Amino acid sequence: MHKSCVRLGKLPYVAAFWAALGLGVTLIPFDTAEAVSERDAGKVHAAPPLRLASNSSEKSRSLKSAILSGRDGALRVVDGDTLAIGEIKIRLHGIDAPELSQSCSDMRGESWACGDWSKAVLARLAVGEVACVEKARDRYGRTVAVCYGDAGDLNAEMVRAGAAYAYAKYSRDYVADEEAARAGGHGLWRAGSQAPAAYRAETRVAPAPQTPPSDCAIKGNISSSGKLYHMPGGRWYDGTRINATSGERWFCSESEARAAGWRKAKG
Repeated sequence: MHKSCVRLGKLPYVAAFWAALGLGVTLIPFDTAEAVSERDAGKVHAAPPLRLASNSSEKSRSLKSAILSGRDGALRVVDGDTLAIGEIKIRLHGIDAPELSQSCSDMRGESWACGDWSKAVLARLAVGEVACVEKARDRYGRTVAVCYGDAGDLNAEMVRAGAAYAYAKYSRDYVADEEAARAGGHGLWRAGSQAPAAYRAETRVAPAPQTPPSDCAIKGNISSSGKLYHMPGGRWYDGTRINATSGERWFCSESEARAAGWRKAKG
């Protein structure tokens, strides 16, 4: 995998990947990073149109409670699986797209900016009035939704185009669409790509360890289990961070911690 040195100059053609065709959209897939450069753009042939779903009954029933572009704010495409309508950040339900910083390799091992490409695909699909029907909230407080536009179900279309994966860990709604994209060799399935979740795990930066004041290295943590202190070398010690503004503190000895009302953590 190539996760660095992304050659953004190889993708000025991204906007030309899509062309409207009645109720369908034509995906011009990449064969290799070289084949889709400006110099060789003419060598790439259009794939058969990917038919778009018509407006679903779910959209009609939920329109009044949906988050609507225009009415609730301007639409902005954040990345391949995230939209913003006004101040509301929306994570597309059931799909996972490459991160903006992510690059993929083509059939010749060339690196190309698949994260930027995925965002461009969503921007091309998210036209007209976009309505997002909330299904849940994630741990970051974002709305998780199925979004509809002139292209129908945007979540499904991203997967069908090979511009995102079905996020089967959380939903199997788009697994069949992924299987079809894989069988047709669309988008990300035409070459080598790393699952976005695996990429995030590899690039996640661990927070720097906290330095205790002087020799007072015992961590006094406050959690749903109450006031617990963690000894150096303990099971939870390295992962515990002290937030003084919430009343947590460092202790120089176990007796000091116990006297202050903390009890020793197990493990």
